[in-house]
Amino acid sequence: MASTIPVKIVEVCQVTPPYESPYSAVEVSLPLTFFDILWLKFHPVERIFSYELTDLTPTVFNSEILPRLKNSLSLTLLRFLPVAGNLTWPAQSAKPIILYTPEDGVSLTVAESNNAADFDDLSSNEMHDAIVSHPYVPRLSASDEKVPVLALQITLFPSKGFSIGCAAHHAALDGKSSILFMKAWAHLCKNSSCLLPAELIPFFDRTVVQDPDGIAIECLNKWSSMNDQADGGSDSNARSLKPLPPMEVEPNSARATFSFSREDIMKLRERILSQLDKARGLKSDEKMMFGFGADCRARLDPPIPTNYFGNCVSLHPDVLIAGPAMQDDGILFVARKVSELIKGAQKAALEVEREKIEKRMPNDQDAPLVGVAGSARFEVYGVDFGWGRPKNVEVTSIDRTGAISMAESKADSGGVEIGLVLKKDVMGIFKNLFVDGLKHV
Repeated sequence: MASTIPVKIVEVCQVTPPYESPYSAVEVSLPLTFFDILWLKFHPVERIFSYELTDLTPTVFNSEILPRLKNSLSLTLLRFLPVAGNLTWPAQSAKPIILYTPEDGVSLTVAESNNAADFDDLSSNEMHDAIVSHPYVPRLSASDEKVPVLALQITLFPSKGFSIGCAAHHAALDGKSSILFMKAWAHLCKNSSCLLPAELIPFFDRTVVQDPDGIAIECLNKWSSMNDQADGGSDSNARSLKPLPPMEVEPNSARATFSFSREDIMKLRERILSQLDKARGLKSDEKMMFGFGADCRARLDPPIPTNYFGNCVSLHPDVLIAGPAMQDDGILFVARKVSELIKGAQKAALEVEREKIEKRMPNDQDAPLVGVAGSARFEVYGVDFGWGRPKNVEVTSIDRTGAISMAESKADSGGVEIGLVLKKDVMGIFKNLFVDGLKHV
C-alpha cells in the first residue's frame, strides 16, 4: 500500500559559508531602505525549481548531486553573506536590519518524495490541486525578534528528478535579487568554481538609495500601528517582525499555468485581466485591488547597478469597482487603469511623497488583491546547476497572496507563462475563456 505521506524528511541542516574563509568570520549588517520596509510584513515568496532526470537514483542523488549542491551553496553564501543571516531589530536601532554573524547559515531540508506523480504535477502546466506543492517548499521559522532571510529544500523524486524549493523574506530581497542568488549558486555548482562573473556579483551598498523625506520611518510607523491593532492596542508588539498571517488556501483550489506566445501577448495583454475579473465571479459593486511592482534600479537618479541586492521595487496599486470591468467595454476600462499606473511608474522612485505611502501599503482589507509575482525578465529558466534547465518554475506562494505569477516561456522565445490559483470550477471557467479568447481574437 502506497504511503499517504508525500515526503520523507531525510535531513535538516544548516549550510554556512566556509569557516576557513576570513570573510565568514566578520559580522555584517545591512540597513533596510524604504523599498525593503514596504515588504516587511508580507508573506515569504516561495518558488519551486523542478529538474527532470528520469534515470536518477537515490545513490546518484546522495553521492553526486546533493554534495555538489551543498558545497556550491556554501561557496555562494560567502559572496552573499546577508542571505545567511536574519532580519532583526536591535533595541538601539530605529529600523530593522539584516544581520549576519559568524556561524549563521541557511536552513536546508533534504527530503525524498513518496509520490512520483507529484513531480509530474510540479513540472506541468496542467490544472492540479494547489496544495500538491506545499510539501516541497520550506518554511521560514519567524519569531517576533528574528526572521531568516532564506530557507531551502531539496527533494529527490526517484526516477523523475529533483526540486529545489525556496522561501525568501521579501523585506530582504526582491525577485530580481532572489534570482540573482539562484543564478550565482547554479553557476558555481555547474562550473565547480569559486569565481563568479561580474554580472552575478551582488552590490550591497545601501547608500545609493537616499531617503531625505523619511519615507522608511513612515512605512515602519504604519507597520507598527498594524502590529498594535493586531495585539489589542498594546505597544508591546510594535516591533514584531512576524509576517502578517497569509490567506488560507481555499478548499478545492487548483493551480495551472497558461502560456502566451509573442503573438498571443500582442492580442490578449489587456483581455486577460478583464476575463479574470469575470472568472472570479465578482458582483458588480465589489471592489478589487490590483497593481504591479516596477523595478526602479534604472529609474533612480542616478541609476543604481542592475545587480543591486535588496529591494528596489516600487508598488503601484489601485482599487477598481468590478462592474465597469465586466461591461462590454471592460477591456478598455481596465487597459486605461493599467496605462495610468504604468505612466506613474515612469517617474523617478524618489519622487514618492509621504502622503502616497497610504496607497502603497495594504489598507483596504475588503478588496481582493490581484498582483503580479515574478517577471518575464528574470530568466528563471536559465538557472542550470549542471543537470539541465528547469523543466518548470512555479511561484508557490501565489495560492496565499492572490497574485498572478509571471515568467518567461520555457519553450517559446519572447513568450510568457502566467500562473494562477483559483477554485477548480472557476479555473475551468477561466480556461474556457482563455481558450476561446485565443480562438476568436
